[in-house]
Amino acid sequence: MVPAFAVWITGLPASGKSTIARALTREFSSRGIDVAVLESDALRAVLTPRATYTDEDRGVFYRAVAHIGTLLVNHGVPVIFDATANRRVYREHARSVIDRFVEVYVDCPLAVCVARDPKGLYRKAQSGDATHMPGLQATYEPPQHPDLIVSGDRDSTEDAARAIVRLLEERRYLQAPP
Repeated sequence: MVPAFAVWITGLPASGKSTIARALTREFSSRGIDVAVLESDALRAVLTPRATYTDEDRGVFYRAVAHIGTLLVNHGVPVIFDATANRRVYREHARSVIDRFVEVYVDCPLAVCVARDPKGLYRKAQSGDATHMPGLQATYEPPQHPDLIVSGDRDSTEDAARAIVRLLEERRYLQAPP
């Protein structure tokens, strides 16, 4: 059995992270691989139900998320992090505690993300109902050296998922099918 790994999919809110995570999950499922998806909104409801979205609050949250991912990977469960993690330090911490780790940056123009806005977060930020929106009121720090960059507005989600799988195969984190 090949040891487990972690894939952190980062990018601005509404860049396509969750859609790519779902496509990647389908790719793994077609190979008979069960994967845990650590989606930040779902985890935040449990870990920090009264989130303030300050840097301190986010730091505590993302350390907890990285810890959960580490436990899963150490127990043989592949992990997909579906999380903006707007500061590099959050993602770099995960990289430092998980040996078989790749960071995938979903590069998508802010204007495209704002136009998509499936959860209405950008509208809330623009009206003042949200005050810590990455890309608007809070800084989003793109990775300086991501393991892979996919386009959130030009690549299909299936192409992005296949590119991630190829990277995992190249690194020998995942075996190619016979």
